[in-house]
Amino acid sequence: MGKVEAGGFPFFIFLLVSFTIVNISYAGGEGSITRAQCPDACDVRCSKTHHRGNCVDTCNSCCRACLCVPSGVVGHKDECPCYRDRKTHDGKPKCP
Repeated sequence: MGKVEAGGFPFFIFLLVSFTIVNISYAGGEGSITRAQCPDACDVRCSKTHHRGNCVDTCNSCCRACLCVPSGVVGHKDECPCYRDRKTHDGKPKCP
């Protein structure tokens, strides 16, 4: 009782690393957040801009439609194709 087999610990580490990789690979993907999480995600996304109000409003609109916000403050839009592909009437990217 209480004896740990020699293969137990390495297997535990393998599982831990596997779950971490799975969680990282889905970070920012479509449907990865709820509508309630959009304001916080957009606060992070728009934290470095000088046009914060406009950025947050537009980001929240995109987030509600796509249920995702790319990681970081710029770029990484390939994490969320819906967010990346939304366009204005002029054909320019809609989402910050």
